[in-house]
Amino acid sequence: MEHVQVKIVNRSHNDLPAYSTPLSAGMDLRADLDASVTLQPLERRLIPTGIFIELPPGHECQVRPRSGLALKRGLTVLNTPGTIDADYRGEVGVIIINMGNEPQTINPGERIAQMVVARHATVEWELVEALDESERGAGGFGHTGVK
Repeated sequence: MEHVQVKIVNRSHNDLPAYSTPLSAGMDLRADLDASVTLQPLERRLIPTGIFIELPPGHECQVRPRSGLALKRGLTVLNTPGTIDADYRGEVGVIIINMGNEPQTINPGERIAQMVVARHATVEWELVEALDESERGAGGFGHTGVK
């Protein structure tokens, strides 16, 4: 398992993002709110976390929904996954939307999303006239049918 040092500033009232179990891929992000926020059905809002991070070059952070919030309350991250680039220095915010049929309240300190830090490649394009053939070819969007 690889370990990566990431600089973090915590201006929230919450603990640092943390893994819930030893083998978790994502760390829980918590809402940094002074008061509860209620989202009506289909309402979206940027929820602050109070944290600021400095990722090393070649890394990104993805902000993803928490499955329990999505299943039980209909709350999810709208731009899934939200990407935080290594050169971003602003506050980490989470765009939450209520996809349920009832108003949902987010409380201060509540776990609202998870963040995954990962390596990424930087692409150098090679302009060609044609691509190599593959078994799959151009098949996509359900081309293998129902099995």
